[in-house]
This record gives sequence, C-alpha cells and structure tokens, in this order.
Amino acid sequence: MTHGDHGQHVLDGLRGEARELRNRIPDVYAGYSATHKAALSAGELDVATKELIALAIGVSKQCDGCIASHARGAARAGATAQQVAEALGVAILMNGGPSTVYGPRAMDAFLEFSGENPA
Repeated sequence: MTHGDHGQHVLDGLRGEARELRNRIPDVYAGYSATHKAALSAGELDVATKELIALAIGVSKQCDGCIASHARGAARAGATAQQVAEALGVAILMNGGPSTVYGPRAMDAFLEFSGENPA
C-alpha cells in the first residue's frame, strides 16, 4: 500500500466484497448495525473518545477495515491528530510490535479523513 491507501481506498474495497454476504444474512448485518450504533452513541464518553477506543482496538486486531472505518469516525467526531497519536501509543503499549506496523496505517487513515494528510 502506498501513502493514502489506508483510508477510503480500504473502505471502497470492502464495500463490494461485503455486499454478497450481507445480502445472504441481512438480519445478522442489521443486528450488528444496531449494536454499532448503540456502542458508538454519545453517553458518559463522547463519540470521539469511543471512536479512538475502536481505532486502537482495530490496530490491536490488525484489521485494516476497522482502522479505516474508525479513523473516519474519529475524524468526523472531531478527534485531533494528537489524540489519535496518543490512543495509538496505548495500542503499541498493549500490543507491542504489530501495533508499530498498524498504528502508522491508522494515523495515515485518520490524516486522510481529517484532511490533514498531504497525500
């Protein structure tokens, strides 16, 4: 992947792949969508904080689709690049070496979605 390939490019690639499975098990996807919405809605934690948590977990799980989705969510929720960097620092602490590979991908995706990436 080149610079800028960790954000929208990943999401676009997954969209078509997911369509076939989603069409075959729509109730599963509807249930997941409801859980996603409930988990990321503002409560005692604001949406940006929840997106940062999800982004760090996506890095720990080495899930490029999760990283792209939650990098976009964090950008839309108003997270700052420094907040993302610090959340990724926690992912590196908790997950070690693999997060030093996936963390930069997450930072790149966030910068792309936030408009801060000089791609």
